[in-house]
Amino acid sequence: MRRGIAATALVASLALTATACGGDDSGDSADGPVTITWWDTSNATNEAPTYQALVKEFEAANKDIKVKYVNVPFDQAQNKFDTAAGSKGAPDVLRSEVGWTPAFAKKGYFVPLDGTEALADQDKFQPSLIEQAKYEGKTYGVPFTTDTLALVYNKELFAKAGVEAPKTWQDLKKAAATIKEKTGVDGYWGSTQGYYAQTFLHGEGTDTVDADAKKITINSPQAKKAYETWLSLFDGKGLHKADTTADAYAHIQDAFVNGKVAAIIQGPWEITNFYKGSAFKDKENLGITTVPAGSTGKAGAPTGGHNLSVYAGSDEAHQKAALKFVNFMTSVKAQETIALKNATLPTRDDAYTAEVKADPGIAGYQGVLAAAQPRPALPEYSSLWGPLDDELLAVAGGKKSLDEGLSSAETAIAKLVPDFSK
Repeated sequence: MRRGIAATALVASLALTATACGGDDSGDSADGPVTITWWDTSNATNEAPTYQALVKEFEAANKDIKVKYVNVPFDQAQNKFDTAAGSKGAPDVLRSEVGWTPAFAKKGYFVPLDGTEALADQDKFQPSLIEQAKYEGKTYGVPFTTDTLALVYNKELFAKAGVEAPKTWQDLKKAAATIKEKTGVDGYWGSTQGYYAQTFLHGEGTDTVDADAKKITINSPQAKKAYETWLSLFDGKGLHKADTTADAYAHIQDAFVNGKVAAIIQGPWEITNFYKGSAFKDKENLGITTVPAGSTGKAGAPTGGHNLSVYAGSDEAHQKAALKFVNFMTSVKAQETIALKNATLPTRDDAYTAEVKADPGIAGYQGVLAAAQPRPALPEYSSLWGPLDDELLAVAGGKKSLDEGLSSAETAIAKLVPDFSK
């Protein structure tokens, strides 16, 4: 949905075949080091080298533990882990997307980490990130990386048009029209993906579902109002029409980084790519602000990111080693290193050091984290965006009315959460 994965399925398949995981299958000798396996789902080209270097640092400091590093493509990891954990061969540690964590916890695949070495520094992490790693009151992951969405904008184009960063969606429409008039460049280009449209739901004080009430709310009056606003941003002066092609993500990103559109909604995983574009060779030209607010007057964006979780099927020795490894990888030093190398957001407050905040991209996204909303502790939650991706694309492309699209999405979501009412 959001991140390109460079590694191929073939590479992953071979790596997984060669990987002995989950304690008893590790091949450890009785008096030798314990070997744990970590499935990392980061970008194999841009991010993985940083994690591999940290693994070496960990091994150097812990001679009794070896780490078998395996990079698994993000879009395959959830199903592969689900299959492996249900039989034998799951890794001792998984880089678990925040939406997967409650789903695997519900199945009993993860160890509760409360009171363990892995969560020894719990008070250093942002509370909302700890909250999103919980399921039924227990914590099943240590926040490893985090992200949320922001309105990113080209400061130079905004200045030429004499407009400021918008506070509401209506402000954004006005700013886009003025930017078009003054500079000739479109002011805003929106995405049709459900994840990005989530910001409009939060702006109306609603969500895809009400998990506490076990009710599907995607077709509620508040949600309809949110999506009416979302749809209106594809038609008007300075507003780029909806891109319904398979390459829409790349088209929007390319236009923004090269100064062909003044603002988009985007996450911090693109920070390094922003700087590669002609518009942001001067990093200070990148403006980052909270997503515009809806009619409630409040803005909200989904919380993304990854936790490190420990496999419940591993034996005691491997779980003990895994807890130590997770503690190391989420330490302030490791978090600082990851932020500086990969331009991702630290999950602990004490890792936002002066050097980390010297990157205007990281500093900018740190400033919008307050508007990030934790996902409900609903195992199926991350799957709910799938039907919306299909239906919003059809609506934006003019193939369905908004009412038809939301009704179809409601029906599809009801199959994913069959005990929820409409």
